[in-house]
Amino acid sequence: MTSTSDGVTLVQAWTQARKRLEGAGIDAPVIDARLLLEAATGATRTDILTDPYRALTPAQTETLEAYLARRIAREPVSHILGKKGFWTVELKVTRDVLTPRPDTETLVDGVLKSLPAEESMRILDLGAGSGAILLALLAERPLWSGVGVDVSEPALEVARENAALLKLDDRATFVHGLWAEGQPDRAFDAVVSNPPYIPTADIDTLDPEVSVHEPRLALDGGVDGLDAYRVLAPQVMRVLKPGGVFALEIGHDQGQAVEALMVGAAAGFCRVVSDLGQRDRVVIGRAPP
Repeated sequence: MTSTSDGVTLVQAWTQARKRLEGAGIDAPVIDARLLLEAATGATRTDILTDPYRALTPAQTETLEAYLARRIAREPVSHILGKKGFWTVELKVTRDVLTPRPDTETLVDGVLKSLPAEESMRILDLGAGSGAILLALLAERPLWSGVGVDVSEPALEVARENAALLKLDDRATFVHGLWAEGQPDRAFDAVVSNPPYIPTADIDTLDPEVSVHEPRLALDGGVDGLDAYRVLAPQVMRVLKPGGVFALEIGHDQGQAVEALMVGAAAGFCRVVSDLGQRDRVVIGRAPP
């Protein structure tokens, strides 16, 4: 396996990195190689295209080598770089939070389309993690504010830092708690959540990027993956204002079960929304008016 060497150009380094990641069985070698190269050299995607023969310095080469070794060992790019883009924001990411994924943008999109942009709205994000969902919503809607709840103190530290970095800490508050316990009745225009929904026995069968490097607390949904929803359903309906919106991320085969739980908790309207891959991804609905 050829490694990058001193004096290689941007385009050579990208090509060599891609081949090494391909050889290691990495899912998205082209994108990952580019992201690692950009981070190691300070180059942008435009630089790689318009100045492809720029030579890497020895220090840049060494940094890229270290990044590639970590990625080949199946550490996620988000952990190597300490950040991840989500919706329109860039978020700090650590091992203490779930890496935000494009699939979750389906939830953000659904909420934005369900509530008026020109009115003040109060959002509750349960199991907030990095703060991705709440902060993405507030970044789009200057009149909205919200509360993120998480049981993990390290995750809350990451969320608060993200809010400060995005200058949203005047509208986003992150608090320690277990789901909606302690939150007031009928206080929120929307409740959002990406709870743990992977069946316990399935976690160790996932890619190492997830099974080894993601926090198990954010993955483990119990024997059938539905433990969190059983707790969430009545709590969500309690804290929502009449007519308020809820949006819950789900596993691809959990739509019918989660929809039934929400209807059983007296949701006034409920439907399953698919992601861009046409897999069930979000159960969205409203409290009765």
